[in-house]
Amino acid sequence: MNVFQIAFRSIRQRFVPSTLTGLSVALGVMLMVAVLVTYSVVNNAFQQRSIDYDLVVGKQGGEYQLVLSTIYRLETPPAPIPFRYYQVLKNRPSLFYEGVPAPEAAVPIVMGDTTQEGNFPIVGTTHEYFTNNYAPDRSFKIKGTGFTDSFDAIIGSHVAEQNGWDIGSTFQILHGGVNAHIHEEKFTIVGILQRTGTANDRTAFVQLSGFYSIADHNDTSLVEAKRREQEFFGTDYDRIVAESEKFPDTDVSGASIPTARKAVTAILVKYPRKMLTVPSTLSGIMKKGHRAQAVNPNAVMRQLMNLIVGNVALAIVVMTVLVIIVSGIGIFVSIYNSMSDRRREIGIMRALGAQRQTVFSIIMAESILLCFGGGLLGVLLGHGLVFLGAPIVEAKTGLAVDPLTFHSAELYLLPALLVLASLVGFVPALTAYRTDVSRALVE
Repeated sequence: MNVFQIAFRSIRQRFVPSTLTGLSVALGVMLMVAVLVTYSVVNNAFQQRSIDYDLVVGKQGGEYQLVLSTIYRLETPPAPIPFRYYQVLKNRPSLFYEGVPAPEAAVPIVMGDTTQEGNFPIVGTTHEYFTNNYAPDRSFKIKGTGFTDSFDAIIGSHVAEQNGWDIGSTFQILHGGVNAHIHEEKFTIVGILQRTGTANDRTAFVQLSGFYSIADHNDTSLVEAKRREQEFFGTDYDRIVAESEKFPDTDVSGASIPTARKAVTAILVKYPRKMLTVPSTLSGIMKKGHRAQAVNPNAVMRQLMNLIVGNVALAIVVMTVLVIIVSGIGIFVSIYNSMSDRRREIGIMRALGAQRQTVFSIIMAESILLCFGGGLLGVLLGHGLVFLGAPIVEAKTGLAVDPLTFHSAELYLLPALLVLASLVGFVPALTAYRTDVSRALVE
């Protein structure tokens, strides 16, 4: 019988206190693994180009609000900008910004409403949204068809699952803002997106023309609508109106509704790879103007992760490290306190021929088994916790969390626990090593 087998039997004899001390290590490791894995998934989703567009254009204001609402649907959308601005930016941006070429893609986004059932965000857009990749080298796959009628809708996989909707189902939408009410118009589902692991899974997309055709969405008087446009474009207003009327306006954008009454929440812009510098140039030019802002979504999210989320995750990891250290101290106290009860047992072992080094090794083995065993259990519980929490995170954020995702820091976790076990087991083992045999047997 080797020292680990003897140590294991000793732990079994003190089952309750040993289990509690090992469990305290497991809980600390569980929290650390859960935080590391969750942070790793969120970090990958937000930082590794989870979107295949170069810029998100919207009303000047908060960059985080613009990106979080347009890409991740985690924020209330910013104030809208005129539809005419989208037309010019898509067809001839040089009217605003001299020398800037037309983009490869400019997709309008309107937001603010939700589904009546499930409260999922509504995004009004054109079919171009689905012909572009939602992430680099990742294209949409749709069960059904694309938009053909104004009141067609394409829904994400999570929306379909949660609401039990399929092709042909109809739904109404809840008007956002202060005067929340249900719109009378009904949208028919013509397509269901295959799971993407993004916010698109929990979004219901409706045809842009249908969104504009909703009675409450175009009740602003034409005079008031033109006044707002004029405020936005300033002295350029007449020139922009005259030029924009030359641009093609297809029925997908609600051609029957006066352009002045239409607005967009954001515009997703993409340039060809050979024009790598154009997005940053356009973003820089817009900062000098007053019409709108163009932000790189990946840069904004990287900044957000570094400034806020990363620091919060680091703080939690530091706390869990402290929990594990406290658990290690608990193991030290548990083993050390048991030494007085085990003095006679150690004396007998020594009398039967056990060497001092053997007794020392047995106590060290106990400490290692408690720390290492607790650590292994903690790793399993940590991934189990992520497994249980993954559906909740996905439902709230649309981010697919793989419980089998492995963080590189986990490689250092178990070796660190071995070091901790050696430190906390050394003093009790040394006490056992120095036990006087004759005195222990007499006691």
